[in-house]
Amino acid sequence: MGAALPASAQEKTGNKPGFTLAPGSARIVLMRPSIKVGEQSTGGLFEPNADWTAQSRDNLNHAIAAMQGQLGNSVFDIVEPAGADAAALAEYQALFATIADSVIVYQFFPGNRLPTKKRKGQFSWTMGSGVASLPGLAGADYALFVTTEDQFGSTGRKVAQVFAALAFGVSVPTGVHKGFAGLVDVKTGDLVWLNADLQMGGDVRTDEGAQKRVTQLFEGFPGRPVVLAAAPAGAGK
Repeated sequence: MGAALPASAQEKTGNKPGFTLAPGSARIVLMRPSIKVGEQSTGGLFEPNADWTAQSRDNLNHAIAAMQGQLGNSVFDIVEPAGADAAALAEYQALFATIADSVIVYQFFPGNRLPTKKRKGQFSWTMGSGVASLPGLAGADYALFVTTEDQFGSTGRKVAQVFAALAFGVSVPTGVHKGFAGLVDVKTGDLVWLNADLQMGGDVRTDEGAQKRVTQLFEGFPGRPVVLAAAPAGAGK
């Protein structure tokens, strides 16, 4: 990605103008979540960790499964394709992540906002009509994409962070914890809702952390019933 984005200046969610989703009105297919977990080297490079990734995938899948029944519409897991179909699906998962990154940089952060994205309420991003041809989406109204990436700072990276601050007075970021969740209209390929954050919470290597991450990913999910807080005992008397 390009410019550094101060979290305080960023929006985190967006939707296509006029898009609404009534509870019980849509069939949504959950694409296999893209999950990357590893360590951030002293030099800032990503070093994948297979054990962390496997554990995080289990934790996140369980947390998402628990969340699916709370989203207000029918959400089904995609039937995993094989061969060329699997490769095509992987390409669209990568495309979704690229688009989500672009939305953060060029729309959610006002300082970088493209001229075509400056009009209030403007949110126009698409993956293209080819989405409709993906296996497993026949009869679906929307495809739900989920991407998470976690890079935990290594000891060397943390030492470098402290040294840079003491010796040169500069900040060396350590760790990456980003997550994207987005709804794509199967018929048009348009991105109709996105929740994207470069500073997600929750250590996905633990059950509790994965639950926190999933709660953040689906915050503001369209069509989700509003849960009203219970009134305090004795209220209204």
